[in-house]
Amino acid sequence: MPGTLQSRLSRRHVLEIGAAAAGGFMIGVVLPPVRGRAANGPARPMLTAWVRIARDDTVTMMIPSAEMGQGIATSLSMLVAEELEVDWRKVGIEFAPADPAYANPIFKMQATGGSTSIMAFFVPLRQAGAAAREMLRQAAAAKWGVPVSECNAVNGRIVHAGGKSESYGVLADAAAQLAVPTNVELKPRGAWRILGKSTARLDTPPKVDGSAQFGLDVRLPDMLVGTIAACPVFGGKLKAVDEKPALAVRGVKAVIKLADAVAVMGEGYWPAKKGLMALAPQWDEGANAALDSERISAALQGGFGTDGAMAEAHGDAAAALQKSTKIVEAVYTLPLLAHATMEPMNATAKVSTDRCEIWAPTQAQGPAQQVVAKILGLKSEQVEIHTTYLGGGFGRKFELDCILQAVMLAKQAGRPVKLIWSREEDIQHDFYRPVSAARLRAGLDSAGKVTAWDFKIVAPSILTRVFPNLVKDGVDPTSVEGAVESPYAPADRRIEYVLKDVGVPVGFWRSVGNSITSFYVEGFIDELAQAAGQEPYAFRRNLLTDKPRHRAVLDKAAEMANWKAPPPAGHFRGIAMHQSFGSIVAEAVEISIGQDGLRVHRVDCAVDCGIAINPDTIVAQMESGIAYGLTAALYGEITIKGGRVEQANFDSYRMLQLAQAPKIAVSILEGDDKPGGIGEPGTPPIGPALANAIFAATGKRLRSLPVVRNGIDVA
Repeated sequence: MPGTLQSRLSRRHVLEIGAAAAGGFMIGVVLPPVRGRAANGPARPMLTAWVRIARDDTVTMMIPSAEMGQGIATSLSMLVAEELEVDWRKVGIEFAPADPAYANPIFKMQATGGSTSIMAFFVPLRQAGAAAREMLRQAAAAKWGVPVSECNAVNGRIVHAGGKSESYGVLADAAAQLAVPTNVELKPRGAWRILGKSTARLDTPPKVDGSAQFGLDVRLPDMLVGTIAACPVFGGKLKAVDEKPALAVRGVKAVIKLADAVAVMGEGYWPAKKGLMALAPQWDEGANAALDSERISAALQGGFGTDGAMAEAHGDAAAALQKSTKIVEAVYTLPLLAHATMEPMNATAKVSTDRCEIWAPTQAQGPAQQVVAKILGLKSEQVEIHTTYLGGGFGRKFELDCILQAVMLAKQAGRPVKLIWSREEDIQHDFYRPVSAARLRAGLDSAGKVTAWDFKIVAPSILTRVFPNLVKDGVDPTSVEGAVESPYAPADRRIEYVLKDVGVPVGFWRSVGNSITSFYVEGFIDELAQAAGQEPYAFRRNLLTDKPRHRAVLDKAAEMANWKAPPPAGHFRGIAMHQSFGSIVAEAVEISIGQDGLRVHRVDCAVDCGIAINPDTIVAQMESGIAYGLTAALYGEITIKGGRVEQANFDSYRMLQLAQAPKIAVSILEGDDKPGGIGEPGTPPIGPALANAIFAATGKRLRSLPVVRNGIDVA
């Protein structure tokens, strides 16, 4: 498509292509998967699509999901290794190529998000390990001329009852020639020797010794390094730019104009960045040039006066409210938030007439392959995606914008291009957590029991852009998740949703809608407890009489915090609980507020995520989710003025610092017969628990965040 990419692929067009493609690559997975191809060639035989065994007995697990720090490469490998009966010390990992065989069975595409990796692959990868085990047993039986039933898999070897023994490495070639069995028996939970045990992460050694490849580490022969400036106003276009100042910078090789951006390519990042800084692009700012945070806030508030779509309706909330002794009403709001991943957005692309190779820290290998193939006029198998480690994802690296820009630049430059966004570009051109507002009403009877509630949530829609087929009857489920089907909900309840586009691109942010609705529901539950004259923890506990799992998690967090005893002098506590992604998390926060400001001293966290695959990872992800959510609660806010994001770097979009990090204690309560998600559920409760602690300390109810916007300094 010579001469067409520049005109066709603005940022807005990229978004539309991504949404269109999302409806077309919902490819089913055959379980267990068929034998796949090795990313590095056929030298080491593969047993199923998931396992490669070398002659030195090393076992390589193919990882279909993105490893962005959440520990999934280790946990997924544990699923396979448990059934394969392998020596864990010989296990390694390799990221799977973009291929339908590696699609997430929940998403029906190869992508990572929604804390679904373990949930989705819990059975399939155990089946894959068991299938490989049976193939090795069959190979050994054929070699020895004995029944398969007499051959057992033991710690990386097949052992015969008569004394014969052979390693997996010796048997792998023969085993790889066999048909993959489709009906395999899985080990009972009581026989597990790897799953459920705290296991050291497989990605730690390469990250320590520097051999782990992140997107920024990619280097190719003849590669240019580029950086980019998009129109600072959402939806704006590039009007004109004089290229000469950039081309005069030593090391700059090319300036490429896109529909809504200008990129500079050079011998390295700094020449490209200097060249970009020398430019003075002229922008057509378009319809959003007057957009600001005040207009956005007014639009959300205006949504309360319009009819919305029904997200949940049970009983007769209106009638029950009329009969209530007391009605409590409040309006809560939350701002836009950026992802601000540790590793800035980047991607490397190499484009020829009949092939495209991409190296990227991406959460969306499958969608990237499909969309790139579409815009280049190639078949999907002509687009190869090399997934690198991700220096944080949090939903941001599900988006394809940086990858598609790299592809466009490489095609026009005629050379491989590594595109690196500056931190400013990253924060000011994100797909933000949606701004949101909620009007909450609930009734109490004379005993202080909740009789009914009626909520209205006004927010932009993520899914309308990304997966429009999932928006049903006007309801984007990500905008109301966590409020709908709340464990606290009374029999008579109603939740209405008003979809309000505010002109700012929005996307998946860690825990998606749950980080919003948890603040609304858990803050409001505290208000109801106050109105009922009851202690907040006891009030919650009474609402959970028929929810034993939720009650147990709440009780555990309270026990860890020593809730029934007074806190230390000058300290105050708040508590919150939230269920998301199949897991229940409760957190109790202990704070003090002195002359130097607010200090968060301690967070006690209890989690029930069903079956605990790797307890060490669960603890780490709870700690991570709490730190991420605490940053947002204390500081997080993206504001708009003149159509532009006002924040630009970590001086204006602040992060939690090490000295401010609280002590965190985590307890795991196992329940259910399947695992829940763990990468995101630690984030939702921390904001409301903190706000509830601040109310306990000051008597001031925080119905909006961040804390620093409420007149409270942070020490």
